[in-house]
Amino acid sequence: NQHITCFHYLLPLLAVGSVSLLKSFVLLVFLSDVAFEKAYCEYRLNRVDSALKTIEAAPEQTDKLKELYGQVLYRLERYDDCKSVYTDLIRNSQDEYEEERKTNLAAVVASMSQWEEAPLEDLGLPESTYELCYNAACTLIGQGQLTEALNKLRQAEELCRVSLADDSDQNVFDSKKKVKLTNAEGVEYKLAKKQLQAIDFNKALLAMYTNQADQCRKLSSSLQSQNPGHPRPVLIQVAQLCREKQHSRAIELLQQFSDQHPESASGIKLTMAQLYLIQGHVTKACDVLRSIEEFKHKSGMISALVTMYSHEEDIDSAIEIFKQAIEHYQSEQPGSAAHLALVREAANFKLKYGRKKEAISDLEQLWKQNTNDIHTLAQLISAYSLVDTDKAKSLSKHLPSADTMALNVDVDELENSHGANYVRKKAAKVTGENLPKEQIQGEIKKKKKKKRGKLPKNYDPTGTPDPERWMPMKERSYYRGKKKGKKKEQIGKGTQGAMAGASAELDASKTASSPPTSPRPGSASSSSTAAASNVVPPRQQKPAASGATRKKAPQKKKKGGKGGW
Repeated sequence: NQHITCFHYLLPLLAVGSVSLLKSFVLLVFLSDVAFEKAYCEYRLNRVDSALKTIEAAPEQTDKLKELYGQVLYRLERYDDCKSVYTDLIRNSQDEYEEERKTNLAAVVASMSQWEEAPLEDLGLPESTYELCYNAACTLIGQGQLTEALNKLRQAEELCRVSLADDSDQNVFDSKKKVKLTNAEGVEYKLAKKQLQAIDFNKALLAMYTNQADQCRKLSSSLQSQNPGHPRPVLIQVAQLCREKQHSRAIELLQQFSDQHPESASGIKLTMAQLYLIQGHVTKACDVLRSIEEFKHKSGMISALVTMYSHEEDIDSAIEIFKQAIEHYQSEQPGSAAHLALVREAANFKLKYGRKKEAISDLEQLWKQNTNDIHTLAQLISAYSLVDTDKAKSLSKHLPSADTMALNVDVDELENSHGANYVRKKAAKVTGENLPKEQIQGEIKKKKKKKRGKLPKNYDPTGTPDPERWMPMKERSYYRGKKKGKKKEQIGKGTQGAMAGASAELDASKTASSPPTSPRPGSASSSSTAAASNVVPPRQQKPAASGATRKKAPQKKKKGGKGGW
């Protein structure tokens, strides 16, 4: 309607031939209305530069044009200008899209932190949604605050789980479907180069987790050719080889990449050491870790190396690790807290494994830093007592006196207090002169004589006692175990059905007069045959039941009783 009104007032101009003025006015009106639509179409067609020109040439910068302007600047990776646009929008607009604008602003700040390494200011953005929390974590990653970033990512994960609680399709195959959306036409124009690279890495990882080994190898090899110095494609290939139990091949691949790209070999060597530990090669893992110059003198690396060498009982190598680290801090940060803490740990380690002579230099260094440290002085005197007794005596003069170290406590008052669990009873002082002699003699008789300890039967006072006499008999070097007695006759051994007591009786060959193999004519063969038939074989014999276990014959129930039953 506004356009029709404008034409109504401009119709008289046509009569006087002012056509050029009319065209200019119409063009101005339509450009102000369709600038957003034109710029948005150019933006969706990935003509980002044309969209930027259209927005900047618009006669009026509306809110929706500013929103699009921020998206275009983000696509062009002009993060500083994009931040200014979104900051202005958040400050000067009040509608239901404020949370989305803050999310976009947080994404801009995260991109600046990761890819531009620029100093950032605190914009006071909330972290009420998982998108905002995730972007805050990305910002911390760019600043190198990895511990805080990990906690923030866990918080974002929990918020996302709560937000997507109603979505039941959350698994690896669902992720595979979502990754397919990144293959759509025109997606590459909407994302930054780093984002496209991350998507390719995720595709290779997803192929590995879905057991598509060939696809994973193909994608990781392609990524390695596109990014020859990037360690992540190699790590994906190594992970796939480990899933196939090919650890030796994985270590060879890591070693090859480490030799070709020493500038980015720190993470590769850490992975290599982990694979050596999985295979049980602790010493090889230590050698790989010691070759990482970037982490060689870090406290975490020193702790790991000392722990692994101690596990292998290689105390000399562990002490060498301490020595090299102390020399490094002595030249770089002498007297610092990290330096003194390392010296203290080295001294404690040497004392723990009985290397008191080697701990003397460390203890002297600690004592010189703080001469009031009595604990260190005591350790130093103990170590010198094995090497130089004169030096130990001279150092003992620096120990405080017993009166200085004693606590000013009244022992009698403490024992007699209400909180004492035990009160020592004091005997009354009685002089012997006031007691009669008979009572004194009676008291002496009441005292029991101390019994002398019993001595062994074969005790030789001139000989040297057995040094192992306090040890249990089983732990002594001359213990040979108990003598086993004669084997008793065991029941149940031998042939099946045989009986130890009846063997002689049943063996016909051992009788005094064996019966003939065949009956003689006229003999009572029938009676002998009948007697033999009544003999029960041993396997069918049953043991006689005792009186307690013999079953009683069932008694007949008496008739009658109550009710006539």
